[in-house]
Order: sequence, then structure tokens, then C-alpha cells
Amino acid sequence: MIGISLAKKMVAEMGMGMSMRAGSSGYLEMHPERKITFFQNPYIVGITFAAGLGGLLFGYDTGVVSGALLYIKEDFELVRNSSFIQEVIVGMALIGAIFGAAIGGVINDHLGRKTATIIADICFGAGSVIMGLAGNPYVIIFGRFLVGLGVGSASVTAPVYIAEVSPSEIRGGLVSANTLMITAGQFLSFIVNYGLTRVPGTWRWMLGLSGFPAVLQFVLISFLPESPRWLYMKNRREEAILVLSKIYSSPRLEDEIKILDDLLLQEPESKASVKYTDVFTNKEIRVAFTFGAGLQALQQFAGISIIMYYSPTIIQMAGFKSNQSALFLSLIVSGMNAAGTILGIYLIDLAGRKKLSLGSLSGVLVSLIILSTSCYLMGHGNTGQTLGWIAILGLALYILFFAPGMGPVPWTVNSEIYPEEYRGLCGGMSATVNWICSVIMSTSFLSVVDAIGLGESFIILLVVSVIAIVFVIFLMPETKGLTFEEVAYIWKERAYGRDKTTASLAEKEALSS
Repeated sequence: MIGISLAKKMVAEMGMGMSMRAGSSGYLEMHPERKITFFQNPYIVGITFAAGLGGLLFGYDTGVVSGALLYIKEDFELVRNSSFIQEVIVGMALIGAIFGAAIGGVINDHLGRKTATIIADICFGAGSVIMGLAGNPYVIIFGRFLVGLGVGSASVTAPVYIAEVSPSEIRGGLVSANTLMITAGQFLSFIVNYGLTRVPGTWRWMLGLSGFPAVLQFVLISFLPESPRWLYMKNRREEAILVLSKIYSSPRLEDEIKILDDLLLQEPESKASVKYTDVFTNKEIRVAFTFGAGLQALQQFAGISIIMYYSPTIIQMAGFKSNQSALFLSLIVSGMNAAGTILGIYLIDLAGRKKLSLGSLSGVLVSLIILSTSCYLMGHGNTGQTLGWIAILGLALYILFFAPGMGPVPWTVNSEIYPEEYRGLCGGMSATVNWICSVIMSTSFLSVVDAIGLGESFIILLVVSVIAIVFVIFLMPETKGLTFEEVAYIWKERAYGRDKTTASLAEKEALSS
């Protein structure tokens, strides 16, 4: 792979009398005893779980509204008679997430990952209470906006926080664990939805209970440390070393500290003057951001928000009319989503980000052919439950293939492709792109279906999946097993060419040695 081979070449060219970078592929080949396995360090697992509760918030909100909407329509005639109001109820959380992601990126860089998480929990908890007590659809919409602020901020913070405390050899799996929490939240929401189908005030309980994960994370995050890389960036070296000492043992600990010391010496001025405009004027940052944001956009345009937000509605359109049947089948689909994500955690550091994405998108393409064909036939006069079950099969296959690859990969890649000083800012901006695309998809889906039909709508997603495959083949670097610094070399090469990159790196190494 270009990324790995380039990184190794850099190390070889600059390695005259110098040790390999800690955590790099070459370093771990020389010192295999210093590798850290997934469950070897309970401290890392604990941080991943607590930070990943942000993913649980994200997932629960995604899934719960699809079931709650069925019962909100029963209580409010305005909602029942207007596809637009239904789309606004679903989409307002996504609009809030756009602002939450944009603001969350800035909060991450200025106040830290821990503070950003706490603010997200407060927004989510307040929104949940307001939704549960809402007396009309407009109050629900306001509560959805507050929840969206929390979800958007959490979607930026959790992957970055986890990535920055993770050893490079298991970083992909640990960041993907955040995606597992997202799918677990979705699965939990469908269990709650199905379990509350006969409880008075069904939708109020569904929406109100979403505050529980926020409260749990608020408590746990109080006992967690700040990201060691953020602490270093703020010149809080002693605090950072204390955190690193709980992640690494000697002698790798000393090597990891040296990396961060070198980082402080190399670019002190850029750390003090990061601006939004740098993303577009700095060539290497622009190249990295264009790819990261493009991958986030294609994740959404491939249709995942539609499938997760509207799966009960899609199932009803496929001929399964009762709310209980739709929610039960959605629960099965959501369970497959969680199972697929577990597979992705294993594969992302084994097969790599690029192969996993291509395999995922190829399966999505096949599933959309099945889904669009069956729905097209049903929409043009072919009746019978067989086509309905084929549509459900296509829906299940879509989730089964999407979950291991295109679910976690965009978030994982965006947590590792940006330089330290731009990670919160660019991560927030790319997450904002994701949420904007999610709003476009989720708020237009029902209207598009009304205009052209369900089968035809899935054909559009099929075309997007083909575009996504081409994008990954030609533009995606492989970042499996690379340190943050090695990943940065890839974008320097793409921006300036290999010779200039090699020279500049050698220069920096000489200055820091």
C-alpha cells in the first residue's frame, strides 16, 4: 500500500543512527514484545467504553425516532397528515447535529475532549426531558434540536478521544468500537421501541429514556483523564505523561513521550495559530480534508440514514402493515447491524481500511439491486408477500454489508488523517459534512418516494454506491498500523510530491535530534 510503503521508506531514509518511531510498523516489527493487544490494558478498554457512550447516544437517537414516529402520528393529527412535519421531526436532530459537530470541533481544540463530552451530555439530557414532556409537535422538534447538538458534538469527540489514547496497532479497532456503540444504541432503541408498543404514552417513554446514556456518560467521564495528545498540545506535559504511563509500559513509554516532545519542538507556531481558513489554504490539510469529508458524504449518500431512520416505514411500505410487525423486523435488522460492526472491529486492523471499504460497498451494491428491484416490482402492480420478504432480505443484506466497513471506516479514518493541531477542527468540519448530508437524505426521502416511488429511490442509492467504490479505489490511502505522524507523511506526499516530502521530513528529524 502507498501509505505503508512510503512510511517505511521515510523511516529507512532518515534512520541513520536513529530509532524507529514508536508504534510504527517498523518499530513494532523490531520490538514485537511491545505490541499491545485489544484487551491487554483494562485502562484503555475503560476509556474506550466511557467515551464510546457518545456513540450509544448517537445510535439510540437514530433508532428510537423511527419507532416513536409511528406513535407520534397517532397522537397528533398535524403529524399524521403531513410528511413534511414527519421529516422535520426526524431531521431537526440532524440540523442540531450540524451545529453540534461544527461547535464541537472548536470546543475540542480549545477546551479539550473531556469538556466537549460533558457539554454534549448536558445538551442530550435536556433535550430528552423536553421531548418526553412535550405537549405538541413543535416542542418535540425543539427537543430534537437540543439532542442533535449533543449527538453532533459527541460524533466528533468520541472518535478523536479514543484515537488519541489508542496504541497505533489497535487504533482502528478501538475507534470502531465507538461505531459498535452506535449500532448497539440503535439495537437498544429498537428493543425499547418494541417493548413499549403497548405502554401508555409510548413515544414519550421512547424519547425520554434516551437521556439515560447521557447521565451515565456524564458520571463516568468525570473520572476519566484528558487526551494525552491534547494535554501535550497545551504544554501540560506532566499531566500527559501521567496518562501515557497508564497506557504504555517502559521502554515504549519513553519512546512515545519522545514522539510528543519532538512534535512540540517541530511546530510550535502552527499550534498557536490554527484557523478555519487553513483547511482551504494549506495544501496538505486541504487534500486530507477533501478526502475525509468526501468519504463522510458518501457514507450518507449511500443511504444509511434512510435505512436506519425509516426502516419501520420501509417495512410497512413493503407490505407489513402493523406497527408491531414493522418494529419487530426492524429489531432484527438492527441486530444484524450490531453483529456486522463487531466483525468490522476485527477486520479493520487486519484487512485494513481500504479493502474493508471496498468489500462493504460491493455488498451494499448487490443488496441495493435486490431492494430496488423488489420495491420497483411492488410499486408497479406486482403484489404478494414474496416480494415483500425479498425486500426485507435486501434490507438485511444492506445492513450486514454496510456495518463492518462503511459504518466505522469514515469515522476511523477521519480521526487519524489530520495533524494534531487540526484534528478537532477538521474532524468537526468533516462530521458537519456527514450531518448535512444526513439531513438532506432523511428530510427528502419520503418526499422523493412520493414523487418517483420506493424502488426508484433505491436505484439512486445504487448509483451513489458505484461512485463511492470508484472514490475509494482511486483516492483512499491505507492507514492501517501507521502512527499519526506517518499518516501525515502520506498527505505531504500527495500535496507536494515525494522528494519534497522526504527532504522536509529529514530536515525536521535533523532539527529535533
